[in-house]
Amino acid sequence: MRLAKPFYLLLGWLSVALAVAGVVLPVLPTTPFLLLALWAFGKSSPELAARLRAHPRFGNTIRNWEDHGVIPLPAKILAITMMTATSIYLFRFGAAPRWAAIAATLVMAGAGLYVVTRPSGPRGS
Repeated sequence: MRLAKPFYLLLGWLSVALAVAGVVLPVLPTTPFLLLALWAFGKSSPELAARLRAHPRFGNTIRNWEDHGVIPLPAKILAITMMTATSIYLFRFGAAPRWAAIAATLVMAGAGLYVVTRPSGPRGS
């Protein structure tokens, strides 16, 4: 498809922009947007994907995820802490219906289980 490559390129750059915003905004994650950008650039511009993998600050995290499925321990702790705090907030102060709070908590529990079961470092480290 002729529009696929420009679409993935645009998605990659949009993801990079959101990742950059996530560096300074504590509620916006950086790494997931970089991983999305890597995927999109992989479909549209292998050169840009290689530049992300080689980035001096984020390249190691990206390579560890892509090559080994690694989520570093500090990131795991932060993710579980934020999901737990969000769930507590939903039940204690949230205005959403109880069923929505339960559904959101179940989704976060599933995501938390996934995060916890990923390795914290490359095998052999």
